[in-house]
Amino acid sequence: MVQLRQHLGEDAFIQQVQRQMEHYGYAVAYVEDRGQVCAVAGFRISECLCDGRFLYVDDLVTDQSHRSQGYGEQLLTWLTERARQEGCSEIGLESGVQRHDAHRFYLGARMRISSYHFSLNLRDA
Repeated sequence: MVQLRQHLGEDAFIQQVQRQMEHYGYAVAYVEDRGQVCAVAGFRISECLCDGRFLYVDDLVTDQSHRSQGYGEQLLTWLTERARQEGCSEIGLESGVQRHDAHRFYLGARMRISSYHFSLNLRDA
């Protein structure tokens, strides 16, 4: 997951994951092959008025040396089953506008672009 969240140092990364697990229900799932983690996802179950209960994927990454080998697809399939078991109506995630390979992957997995995400960086405002 460090490949995806390079802006965090190791200690800050661990502290943030622990905080999100404790306070927000963040969980981690991964696909392993021959003792090596090939793909990892951070996710949470949530609920809102517009969508009802849903599984939100905060982080999803396949190790660079294991891409295009089906590990991301295995993980997304597992997340889909977990969402169904949890009574969720959908899976949601955000993907940076520059991540074209990720967009192709999600669209190929029958996901659709359903909204725009707007943000205001309060550190710079």
